[in-house]
Amino acid sequence: MSTPMSASTFLNALRGEGLTVVQVGDWRTHNRNHKGPWGPVHGVMIHHTVTQGTANSVALCRDGRSDLPGPLCHGVIDKQGTVHLVGYGRANHAGAGDDDVLRAVIAEKELPPDNEVNADGNRYFYGFECINLGDGRDPWPDAQLEAIEKASAAICRVHGWGSRSVIGHLEWQPGKPDPKGFTMASLRERVHERLK
Repeated sequence: MSTPMSASTFLNALRGEGLTVVQVGDWRTHNRNHKGPWGPVHGVMIHHTVTQGTANSVALCRDGRSDLPGPLCHGVIDKQGTVHLVGYGRANHAGAGDDDVLRAVIAEKELPPDNEVNADGNRYFYGFECINLGDGRDPWPDAQLEAIEKASAAICRVHGWGSRSVIGHLEWQPGKPDPKGFTMASLRERVHERLK
């Protein structure tokens, strides 16, 4: 169990891992904390945006949609590997998911199949939206995959977590496909190597 790091510590952790970071507006205080608690935190969740274009994707993830207010994540990772910070605190990214998966993440064990929605993921996970159409054809440039690896590792390093604390939305909530185009097993292996 971990208390969320401060916004400044979060920013410094990302930069310390070698990432280029863009701070978008009032990201440090832009959150959904009035809707419920944020923390304790247990892991990092990776998503794809189903959008194209950096400016458009960042604006959507910061502001949200009419049916889902922003922020929709903490950071947006673009195709060039830049991380755009759009919020900090509770964010509308994970939604409800499987408490068995949550217990496995906390214990850093192999994930069970996600087959129910009975746990509040927005409370427990840092979230990164990665710009990709999510159609299985839109490429994942090396710079973007490396940034996803670095961002995940940065958070794990601060909290003393291993790579099993990094999951995909598809592993949390039944029916979700993201991220599509690379495997979470391959990402966790990259994070594991980086954390050595």
